[in-house]
Amino acid sequence: MLQAQLFIDKDELQGDIPLHQFIMHLLIDNGIAGATAFTGHSGFGKHLRLKQPTRQFSFDETPLVITFIDEDQKVRDALHELRKYYRGGFIVTHSVEQW
Repeated sequence: MLQAQLFIDKDELQGDIPLHQFIMHLLIDNGIAGATAFTGHSGFGKHLRLKQPTRQFSFDETPLVITFIDEDQKVRDALHELRKYYRGGFIVTHSVEQW
Protein backbone atom coordinates (compact mmCIF):
# COMPACT_ATOMS: atom_id res chain seq x y z
CA MET A 1 0.00 0.00 0.00
CA LEU A 2 1.04 3.56 -0.63
CA GLN A 3 0.29 6.71 1.38
CA ALA A 4 0.38 10.16 -0.21
CA GLN A 5 0.47 13.47 1.64
CA LEU A 6 -0.38 16.75 -0.07
CA PHE A 7 0.72 19.99 1.60
CA ILE A 8 -1.38 22.98 0.51
CA ASP A 9 -2.87 26.20 1.90
CA LYS A 10 -6.43 25.85 3.19
CA ASP A 11 -7.58 29.00 1.37
CA GLU A 12 -6.41 27.93 -2.11
CA LEU A 13 -9.11 27.57 -4.73
CA GLN A 14 -9.59 25.33 -7.74
CA GLY A 15 -11.91 27.36 -9.89
CA ASP A 16 -14.54 28.63 -7.48
CA ILE A 17 -14.38 25.84 -4.87
CA PRO A 18 -11.84 25.28 -2.10
CA LEU A 19 -8.90 23.22 -3.35
CA HIS A 20 -9.12 20.76 -0.46
CA GLN A 21 -12.77 19.98 -1.37
CA PHE A 22 -11.82 19.59 -5.03
CA ILE A 23 -9.07 17.13 -4.06
CA MET A 24 -11.36 15.12 -1.77
CA HIS A 25 -13.96 14.78 -4.54
CA LEU A 26 -11.25 13.79 -7.01
CA LEU A 27 -10.09 11.07 -4.60
CA ILE A 28 -13.65 9.80 -4.16
CA ASP A 29 -14.15 9.79 -7.95
CA ASN A 30 -10.93 7.76 -8.28
CA GLY A 31 -12.13 5.16 -5.77
CA ILE A 32 -9.44 5.86 -3.16
CA ALA A 33 -9.92 3.77 0.01
CA GLY A 34 -9.69 6.71 2.45
CA ALA A 35 -8.46 10.25 2.96
CA THR A 36 -8.25 12.79 5.78
CA ALA A 37 -7.50 16.52 5.76
CA PHE A 38 -5.64 18.07 8.70
CA THR A 39 -5.28 21.79 9.40
CA GLY A 40 -2.02 23.03 10.89
CA HIS A 41 -1.27 25.52 13.64
CA SER A 42 1.86 26.74 11.90
CA GLY A 43 4.07 25.82 9.00
CA PHE A 44 6.50 27.00 6.33
CA GLY A 45 7.50 25.97 2.84
CA LYS A 46 10.22 26.58 0.29
CA HIS A 47 10.12 30.36 0.87
CA LEU A 48 10.94 29.83 4.57
CA ARG A 49 8.20 32.23 5.73
CA LEU A 50 6.59 30.99 8.93
CA LYS A 51 2.80 30.95 8.71
CA GLN A 52 0.96 31.14 12.03
CA PRO A 53 -2.75 31.63 11.33
CA THR A 54 -3.70 31.06 14.97
CA ARG A 55 -1.95 34.27 16.10
CA GLN A 56 -4.18 37.20 16.95
CA PHE A 57 -4.60 39.52 13.93
CA SER A 58 -2.81 37.09 11.60
CA PHE A 59 -3.57 37.05 7.89
CA ASP A 60 -1.39 33.99 7.26
CA GLU A 61 -2.73 31.15 5.15
CA THR A 62 -3.66 28.07 7.16
CA PRO A 63 -1.44 25.08 6.30
CA LEU A 64 -3.40 21.95 5.37
CA VAL A 65 -2.31 18.35 4.75
CA ILE A 66 -4.42 15.82 2.91
CA THR A 67 -3.31 12.24 3.39
CA PHE A 68 -4.69 9.24 1.57
CA ILE A 69 -3.91 5.54 1.31
CA ASP A 70 -4.67 2.79 -1.18
CA GLU A 71 -2.99 0.25 -3.42
CA ASP A 72 0.16 1.65 -5.03
CA GLN A 73 -1.23 2.00 -8.56
CA LYS A 74 -4.48 3.62 -7.42
CA VAL A 75 -2.54 6.27 -5.47
CA ARG A 76 -0.24 6.93 -8.44
CA ASP A 77 -3.23 7.18 -10.80
CA ALA A 78 -5.01 9.62 -8.47
CA LEU A 79 -1.88 11.80 -8.21
CA HIS A 80 -1.50 11.76 -11.98
CA GLU A 81 -5.14 12.84 -12.34
CA LEU A 82 -4.69 15.60 -9.73
CA ARG A 83 -1.67 17.00 -11.58
CA LYS A 84 -3.86 17.55 -14.65
CA TYR A 85 -5.75 20.20 -12.66
CA TYR A 86 -3.33 21.45 -9.99
CA ARG A 87 0.45 21.85 -10.23
CA GLY A 88 1.19 23.49 -6.86
CA GLY A 89 1.61 22.13 -3.37
CA PHE A 90 4.14 19.61 -2.14
CA ILE A 91 3.48 15.87 -2.38
CA VAL A 92 5.29 13.00 -0.67
CA THR A 93 4.56 9.28 -0.83
CA HIS A 94 5.74 6.34 1.20
CA SER A 95 4.94 2.65 1.57
CA VAL A 96 2.71 1.64 4.47
CA GLU A 97 1.31 -1.57 5.91
CA GLN A 98 -2.30 -2.10 6.86
CA TRP A 99 -2.79 -3.86 10.18
